[in-house]
Amino acid sequence: MKYSENPDKQYHIQVGEGDVGKYVILPGDPKRCAKIAAYFDDAKLVADSREYVTYTGYLDGVKVSVTSTGIGGPSASIAMEELVKCGADTFIRVGTCGGMQLDVKSSDVVIASGAIRMEGTSKEYAPIEYPAVADFHMVQALVQAAEKGKYPYHVGVVQCKDAFYGQHEPETKPVSYELLNKWEAWKRLGCLASEMESAALFVVGNYLRVRVGSIFLVVANQERAKLNMENPVVHDTELAITTAVEALRDIIRKDKANE
Repeated sequence: MKYSENPDKQYHIQVGEGDVGKYVILPGDPKRCAKIAAYFDDAKLVADSREYVTYTGYLDGVKVSVTSTGIGGPSASIAMEELVKCGADTFIRVGTCGGMQLDVKSSDVVIASGAIRMEGTSKEYAPIEYPAVADFHMVQALVQAAEKGKYPYHVGVVQCKDAFYGQHEPETKPVSYELLNKWEAWKRLGCLASEMESAALFVVGNYLRVRVGSIFLVVANQERAKLNMENPVVHDTELAITTAVEALRDIIRKDKANE
């Protein structure tokens, strides 16, 4: 069933076939799209609908796009589903996170190899026993890009949740006992950071048979704050963006070589 007023455009993102490249960067914040598109050649705004802003341009002569997803798994999964229908098959999520291990510091970048499914969207795609894991080659490209740029980075599991204030004010919630106990468990298991989209994107990506990777700027670390350790709040996402763009270039080069 078609809900869009324009039958040639996807309902939520208002993008159609030919409007986007097969390679797409996915920030959450619509305002980051123009910043990311500045790395493309001949970038043009192709859609601005709800939380979904899309620019398309070129990297090394290959059509690429950036589409914002808004906050959380539900809107991110919608973006991915509709972008795949328009021909996209390779995605890098770029966003922010909060560090959980004491060595994951403000302004570091985190590359997610997998995600804890403490959110609701992925449960409508897969049983809870199914793992949320990134595409290996996407992780590899992001790691190589971070090393090339000599950026401080961490690779591992991140935690995904739906409620921002369930993480930051858990003691005020009726289910505080569950939130606090699970947070402690994730820390003991070596979880690097907390964010809100990767679990859904990894599971949806595996279902759709597309490639997905994720990279984040560490804004701050509440565990360091609890111990009165140095913990500045950082908002500049440039390192995560440049790493994602360089990783995308690498993926494009390898895809060309395998054609």
